[in-house]
Amino acid sequence: MSASICNPEITKKGKVVHLTSVHGPLNFRIFYKECVSLREAGYEVVEVAPAEKDSVVDGIQIRAIRKPKQRILRMVFGAFQVYQHAIREDGDVYQFHDPELIPVALLLRARGKTVVYDVHEDVPGTIAYKFYLPVPLRRLLVPIARWVEDNAAAQLSAIAAATVPIAERFAQKNERTISLHNFPILSEFGNCERIPWCNRDIAVSYVGATMTRARGIVEIVEAIGRVPEQLSARLALAGRFSNDGLREQILHSLGWKYVDEMGFLPREGVSKLLARTRIGLVVLHPEPNYLRSRPVKLFEYMAAGVPVIASDFPDWRSIVDGADCGLLVSPQDPQAIAEAIEFLLTHPDMAERMGQNGRDAVERLYVWEAEKEKLFALYNKLLARPQ
Repeated sequence: MSASICNPEITKKGKVVHLTSVHGPLNFRIFYKECVSLREAGYEVVEVAPAEKDSVVDGIQIRAIRKPKQRILRMVFGAFQVYQHAIREDGDVYQFHDPELIPVALLLRARGKTVVYDVHEDVPGTIAYKFYLPVPLRRLLVPIARWVEDNAAAQLSAIAAATVPIAERFAQKNERTISLHNFPILSEFGNCERIPWCNRDIAVSYVGATMTRARGIVEIVEAIGRVPEQLSARLALAGRFSNDGLREQILHSLGWKYVDEMGFLPREGVSKLLARTRIGLVVLHPEPNYLRSRPVKLFEYMAAGVPVIASDFPDWRSIVDGADCGLLVSPQDPQAIAEAIEFLLTHPDMAERMGQNGRDAVERLYVWEAEKEKLFALYNKLLARPQ
């Protein structure tokens, strides 16, 4: 039975099918922002994603595929499963989220389907820090990845890019390109601003789905070990380590005894954690993919009224200094990170003001509620005249 029959609230604007072979079914960008927003706007929405079984969540049909553990098997058999489901669903618009699904997207285009590529990150830029790949292979893959994406983009119906730099790149290949920033849903953090900063019991938090070297996890843990003992500062780590070897290394850091390891948190858990947090860390390394990125954790800290300590990248400087909502540091300098933590903890009035400044900036400039209107406008154009 289709979602439109199961849910009488849905008016038949059209059927949208989101496709992923990598992300879980409740991925925040894909499910809670895009799928839920489209359903609320009156579309019938189906998501094809790795899951244990088919289900219906918030009126959205989830079609489960198996996700092989080996990367190469996932890229082949996962993509094949996604294609099978995509054909069965017979959607009006397909939106796919993984570069490995480009062959699926092109096959759908060959059948006359309207297909949108949702580009979460600069794929060629990420290859530089895929440390499981030999360096010569990384150098070879960068131009290949760019060529594949560029040629596919020219054949697709539209592109939705997570940042302006990514959108600028794809706009050269496809005029139907929009930026669709991964900004927070403001209502998630409504309770955070009600807890006074000085009453928050967690000194510092890092929130992210995956913790990696390139995202500064080694420096973060070392830094908390350098904060003066009398401040009793503890670090809450929310997320999963990218591999056991990285976690094993950090376990031997002097800062680990000050860490509260919380694992991966659901959305409600993130908002509850940030409501208790005094400082949020986002100290990504200066990798090509990060220099002009818009990490959602930065804006979630701001939405929660939490002052930030962020990497001193030119693009980020315009956000953090522009809003006066935190401090900028060299992300590969644990001592600089520790000194920034100490400064904010010992200047509570300034830290609280910075937190409120961040909240104000998000309300004015960085909310999903504005971004989703761009998605709706794109869909209206595509369905008015299928591409």
